Amino acid sequence: MKYDKIDSRLFVLNRKNFAKQMKPNSIAIFVSNELATRSADASYKWRQNPDLFYLTGVDQEDTFLVLFPDAPVAEWREMLFVRRTDEHIRTWEGNKLTREEAAGVSGIKEVRWSDSFAAALPGLIYQAQNIYLNTNENDRSGDTSESGEFKFAARLKTRYPLHTFYRSAPIMAALRTVKSEYEVALLRKACEITEQGFRRLLKFVKPGVWEYEIEAELSHEYLRSRATGHAYEPIIASGESACVLHYVSNDQQCKKGDLLLLDCGAEYANYNADLTRTIPVDGRYTKRQKEVYNAVLRVMKEARSMMREGLVLYDFNMEVGKIMESELIGLKLLNKADVKKQDPKAPLFKKYFPHGTAHFLGIDVHDIGNRYAKLKAGAVLTCEPGIYIREEKIGIRIENNILITKGKPTDLMATIPIETEEIEELMNSKK
Repeated sequence: MKYDKIDSRLFVLNRKNFAKQMKPNSIAIFVSNELATRSADASYKWRQNPDLFYLTGVDQEDTFLVLFPDAPVAEWREMLFVRRTDEHIRTWEGNKLTREEAAGVSGIKEVRWSDSFAAALPGLIYQAQNIYLNTNENDRSGDTSESGEFKFAARLKTRYPLHTFYRSAPIMAALRTVKSEYEVALLRKACEITEQGFRRLLKFVKPGVWEYEIEAELSHEYLRSRATGHAYEPIIASGESACVLHYVSNDQQCKKGDLLLLDCGAEYANYNADLTRTIPVDGRYTKRQKEVYNAVLRVMKEARSMMREGLVLYDFNMEVGKIMESELIGLKLLNKADVKKQDPKAPLFKKYFPHGTAHFLGIDVHDIGNRYAKLKAGAVLTCEPGIYIREEKIGIRIENNILITKGKPTDLMATIPIETEEIEELMNSKK
């Protein structure tokens, strides 16, 4: 592992919290993500199933977790199955976790080899009345492919039709929304590495550099700081490209007078940061660029102050739109009279601010969570308003990561430069 060992108490606590939500005489089964073929004999970069990682901390493929709190045999109540290292695997991939190492990572005493999982499963299931299975229920996902989880669930429903099946996803969504102190520490580390990358760019960016060179600088800083890489494909968008919300080509040369929108973040121990800043390529904002930037910043600060316990994310995103509406009128992008006559279902601000202000953040960048429920202390959200004026080649977004507490929200990125004056000063400093 590139990252420091995580305290196994995190995973012990997570399993305990999940087990409390299970119905009596139930078994829950979680499976790792499969390797996906890229082409020929090459695979895409593998990443662990986030729910399995949340419950075990095991970061390797061919892993299974069984939770059976009411099992008649004590050893069955928590069982972890991990891949056995044979000579072929040792030669081509290196050693996998030993059973002792897997126990140390997860805090699970009963660890077996994954090649024994299929044979052990029927005997466990026949002692249970209910089966909890997991699939991806993130409502932002449009994926229609059949994942390993999906295929595993289909097989079990066919093999055990007389059992009662339940979804693990609603329980996981509620649990993962509220971050423990261990998780907040990991998110802070991801934010810290992200800040190092951004400060590095303030010294690197200038007219003539290419967007992919900027991406390379970020990659270098993240990896040297023990991140597992980028939290997502970084957006390095100069000029008009900053108006493309999910621009990832990163193949244009940065020009004098352009703005550069940087939407990037480090992943550390599978926990993600998500930062956006918009900086001037030549180190100085024009009057109009600064005017628009400060309008976005005012919206961001007001939205951040609203992020408190009891907030409903869906309502919050709608409310911030009204704040943005006022700023767009001030920038003479919207007409006050037209706004009064607008269709509430198609507000005019959407032309310049087409996305929401916040999403859940954690093991997934767009983490699971219920946007229609009141938030509890411990939730972590992004705060990312933006204004995009294609005809002026101005695209500005500002984003920090916010921890909801019992009182005032905590900005996990509070030390990252955000004011125009500070950004200009750092970009023009010789140190």
